[in-house]
Amino acid sequence: MQPDQAIKTEAMQIKKASTISWGQRFVMMRESRFGAFGPVLLALVCIWAYFGITEPVFLSPRNFYNLFMQSAVVGTIAVGITVVLLLGDIDLSAAATSGVCAALMAVLVTNVGMWGPLACLIAIVLGIVMGTTQGMLIAYIGIPSFVVTLAGNLGFQGLMLKILGIHGAINMRDPFVRGITTVALPPALGWALAVVFVAVFAWFSLRRQARRRAIGLELDTPTALYGSIAFFAVLALAAVWTLNSYRGVPLLVVLLIGMTALLGWVTTSTPFGRMLFAVGGNQESARRVGISVQRTRVAAFGIVGLMAAIGGIVGASRYASVSFNAFAGGPLLLEAIGAAVIGGTSLFGGRGSVWNALLGALVIGSLGNGLDLSGASAADKLMFSGAILLLAVAIDALSRGGGNGGR
Repeated sequence: MQPDQAIKTEAMQIKKASTISWGQRFVMMRESRFGAFGPVLLALVCIWAYFGITEPVFLSPRNFYNLFMQSAVVGTIAVGITVVLLLGDIDLSAAATSGVCAALMAVLVTNVGMWGPLACLIAIVLGIVMGTTQGMLIAYIGIPSFVVTLAGNLGFQGLMLKILGIHGAINMRDPFVRGITTVALPPALGWALAVVFVAVFAWFSLRRQARRRAIGLELDTPTALYGSIAFFAVLALAAVWTLNSYRGVPLLVVLLIGMTALLGWVTTSTPFGRMLFAVGGNQESARRVGISVQRTRVAAFGIVGLMAAIGGIVGASRYASVSFNAFAGGPLLLEAIGAAVIGGTSLFGGRGSVWNALLGALVIGSLGNGLDLSGASAADKLMFSGAILLLAVAIDALSRGGGNGGR
């Protein structure tokens, strides 16, 4: 058989197999997504147990409230970074993009006097444009994502300083922007939302079981199925009870869970999500079955820009100011990437979950919070965070057979 004919035959076989097994493949992918909660949840429980014993104030409702708020910025950006990691790419400019969008919003609100919601919308559009532009350079010109986003990181840092001006910081007093992180829900509304989240989780779990039954795949045992629903219900109700014991469920937490749920649905239940995992799993096979690798990559970087802009708005609200050190000059980028990786997203592409990115952000936030309470130095915090990140990457590499990812 001639080489060209062999390639055509292989492509036809791949296309036929992909057409037959799309549903089965992504039901299995959902299975791995739920199964991946285990390690990061175990790490989180261990951290909470250790600091709960050594620092009793760690488990107080007030500290948990502050912990969720402190982890929100990292979690928001980490959810976006997870999308490009699914492709096997990386975005090193996410924190700088966040800073530029936050700086522009602060200037529009504080110096120009623009209406807060409109300024936030403009900042979000800017983030999407910044991410999409980098995605186009990567997808259509062929420059590696590491190089493009590293250059973007440096350039966006300079742009942020230009926008902020000589002082390098702008205070944020706009009531709309500040309200994003200062408003808490009434206790009754918090309980109602918890019940809704539990009901939605139960519906998706039962629907997934029904789909597996319809295509003849192995079903979860009743103990596993209803046990996971019960565990989620206990977790959600305990979180609401804890937060209501202090100030109530923060509006920011609800918004972040809503955005993550939307992206979770996009990445697991839409054609675009299937393309993400297909390209991340094997780019050449994805191209041969007709998937537009370039457009998928551009869209993924646009989503990172969107989440980075939202993270910048959240950060400006949380810190009541926008400064270079809080975004581009600090550890925000490394913490966001670390949260995605600790959550189980593979650096080699094709495996991960936006939900786990939130859990990874909680791991990093809990570790930092606990070390702060115990009086640890900044050096200790960095070393502990680095060790956990290295362990997460090592586990990922070993699970891939030495870290080559099959490439």
